[in-house]
Amino acid sequence: MAATTPEAPLDPTAFWTRAEEHLVRYGGEFTREIIDRAAGSHLFTADGRTILDFTSGQMSAILGHSHPRIVTTVQQQIARLDHLYSGMLSRPVLDLATRLAATLPAPLTKTLLLTTGAESNEAALRMAKLVTGKHEIVSFARSWHGMTQGASAATYSAGRKGYGPAAPGNFAIPVPNSYRPDITAADGTLDWRRQLDLAFDLIDAQSTGSLAACLIEPILSSGGIIEPPPGYLAALHAKCRERGMLLILDEAQTGLCRTGTWYAFEREGVVPDILTLSKTLGAGLPLAAVVTSAHIEQEAYERGFLFFTTHVADPLVAAVGNTVLDVLAEDRLEARARELGRFLRAGLEELAARHPVVGDIRGRGLLAGLELVVDRATKQTSHTLGAQVTRRCLELGLHMNIVQLPGMGGVLRIAPPLTATRDDLAQGLDILDQALTEACAAR
Repeated sequence: MAATTPEAPLDPTAFWTRAEEHLVRYGGEFTREIIDRAAGSHLFTADGRTILDFTSGQMSAILGHSHPRIVTTVQQQIARLDHLYSGMLSRPVLDLATRLAATLPAPLTKTLLLTTGAESNEAALRMAKLVTGKHEIVSFARSWHGMTQGASAATYSAGRKGYGPAAPGNFAIPVPNSYRPDITAADGTLDWRRQLDLAFDLIDAQSTGSLAACLIEPILSSGGIIEPPPGYLAALHAKCRERGMLLILDEAQTGLCRTGTWYAFEREGVVPDILTLSKTLGAGLPLAAVVTSAHIEQEAYERGFLFFTTHVADPLVAAVGNTVLDVLAEDRLEARARELGRFLRAGLEELAARHPVVGDIRGRGLLAGLELVVDRATKQTSHTLGAQVTRRCLELGLHMNIVQLPGMGGVLRIAPPLTATRDDLAQGLDILDQALTEACAAR
């Protein structure tokens, strides 16, 4: 057996020079760390640093990095059956579709397996338009649903400038942000019912009578970890029903136990017409799903629904999805997310008591948001403050993502793996504490 050739020593300067020469920058500048490997809740850099991962990769690695059962599944499945012609089926695909249906309320029983969140939202929108015979789509004004054509047309938090006209018939409604209310009751709190009524008055005025669907996240992530108030989702569902619209819920980041329940929509008792999953379903590997009712699937089929892709129903990632469901159920990770979420929330509240720049804490389970402000009374924002805290956290060994949108100074998104330990969370809170202390001292 031939000996393995050892890797040549890494020259960081040469690495970044080659990156500048050969890589397209697809979302701003790259983080100036060269990641060599990852395990559990930690990333390990080429120069020997350890970084605590509080974003689960791209909000996806809910079982941590290189989970041993995922590693075993990939090794075994890729040696047996990795990829097929798109019209062929395998046991892992049917098993995953069957098992997903068992985790969901009726009538969500039919599944289409794809690769990314954008792709699943694209398929859901095509299905909704075909079944209803209409084309208009309503989404939140701070939404993120993907970068493919239909998904990007329903995305309002970023990426709309400079690309020409979006698909016609896309409308935005205001986000029910309780921390920054726009429509208020007499006591100054968000009057979300009136906000929703006004929003749909405007939708009705603009619509050509072709409202097909409403596509939203039950907790807006890229929008700043904003959770609609209790009752909002049910009221939105009623608005859709009144207009013959389908309700599509995008649970790319909230699905599969992260919020303390298997699906975030469970808290409201509202069942969507179409559910999209991605990120968490593959625990870091490219796997997504569209789940709908037998009735809608039959209508779509009879009308000639078409969504062929190269990697539709691939057996390799479907096998991974089955292992993800195994681990979630056997390790009761929805309960773990609730327990660790309470621990995380208590720690963030302690930070808020000591640091006046913490304006708001929000989220559910192991999806948390920390909004930073210059002044709590006025809620004045500062992009510099958020960037400074994020940068210092990374220097100290903690990776978090910050949402910087107009009207927000910065919202730190915290989404550690569901397999993280209390020690991991405590370490992250300590680093965040130090970064906030230094940021306040520098003001």
